[in-house]
Amino acid sequence: MERVTDVPESSRPADPAQVNDYDSFAEAYSAETENNLANAYYARPAMLALAGDVAGRRILDAGCGSGPLSAALRDRGAVVTGIDASAGMLALARRRLGDEAALHRVDLSDRLPFADGAFDDVVASLVLHYLEDWEPTLAEIRRVLRPGGRLIASVDHPVVAYTLQDPRPDYFATTSYTFDWTFNGQSFPMRFWRKPLHAMTDAFATAGFRLSVISEPLPDPAARELFPDDFHDLSTKPNFLFFVLEVPPSAIGSDDYPVAGHERTWSRAEGARA
Repeated sequence: MERVTDVPESSRPADPAQVNDYDSFAEAYSAETENNLANAYYARPAMLALAGDVAGRRILDAGCGSGPLSAALRDRGAVVTGIDASAGMLALARRRLGDEAALHRVDLSDRLPFADGAFDDVVASLVLHYLEDWEPTLAEIRRVLRPGGRLIASVDHPVVAYTLQDPRPDYFATTSYTFDWTFNGQSFPMRFWRKPLHAMTDAFATAGFRLSVISEPLPDPAARELFPDDFHDLSTKPNFLFFVLEVPPSAIGSDDYPVAGHERTWSRAEGARA
């Protein structure tokens, strides 16, 4: 689920029944993120660049929101299935993608309603940080990917989340933080979970993925003239963190791929383009 970037306006406790209620602000959120800097010129182009040539590939958009990434992947020739926990977001995605689009209301903390090996790729754009425990979700994603398939994921950069709280939490602990998003003068409580980098890579390895790429890309250079006040800030500070994880072609378990044996690529791109 893509999102806007904001410094948290509060760190007060939030009612678990009300936090992250995208149904309550789906229209406003979709309009805000359609063409903004963080999503349209940073998060989505980076995801598309990491995905590369997707023509003919079966892709699951996990946390598809109103469907902008699904639409971009489909335009590039992919066969896309979208899932999201928000009925409001899925209604907007169907409006965008058409009545024939494969869209399903699914909570990522539940079992995925797909067969083993059903997809070539799974994209999870800014969604894993909604979950405290990644392992059940990653195990399900791993299950529905074919041998040789990929998980392409982005999350809030753990360093950014660590600096948002005062006093700062234990970096090495998994901690939650709450804040408000404001649309049209109305505030909506949100909660994300911050993990240290090693906890993320450990979770990927436990699920049976081989880490291929860790990326800290720059925004699309076209945004420099469109967003002159914010472009420099986004270009000089960490914001999101991107991963490409591979299912071993032999489909053997993660025990054969300990973290120390992974091939890692770190990148700071000169610019992400669709």
